[in-house]
Amino acid sequence: MMKFLDGYTEHAYAILRIMAGLMFVQHGTQKFFNFPKEFTYDLSPMAMGAGAIELVLGIAIAIGLFTRVSAFLSSGMCAVGYWLVHGMNDFYPINNGGEIIALYCFIFLFVATRGAGIWSVDGAMAKSAD
Repeated sequence: MMKFLDGYTEHAYAILRIMAGLMFVQHGTQKFFNFPKEFTYDLSPMAMGAGAIELVLGIAIAIGLFTRVSAFLSSGMCAVGYWLVHGMNDFYPINNGGEIIALYCFIFLFVATRGAGIWSVDGAMAKSAD
């Protein structure tokens, strides 16, 4: 029915990867720079580790650099973060405030399996190696 979108699959995937990476970066900038919103919790070693992953690997995912590894590590961090911070409070993500980190977990797992796609450093490096 909506076949007119068939030619845009790669573009839509690239936009998903880029935007998920950029939004993930904001969690890191919030922890380290109180930007774009103040981080109101203690900056514990666990929060600092999560912030470093969000900041560095979020940028890598957005630009498509070492995409599979960056996305896989980010997905794992989100899974651990979900269960340590949210999952123990209630089973349902909507009740425990973990729906965002759970969604990141599965988006990044998908990116890890799919790779960088178009508009990526990985893709540009693969083309230059040919």
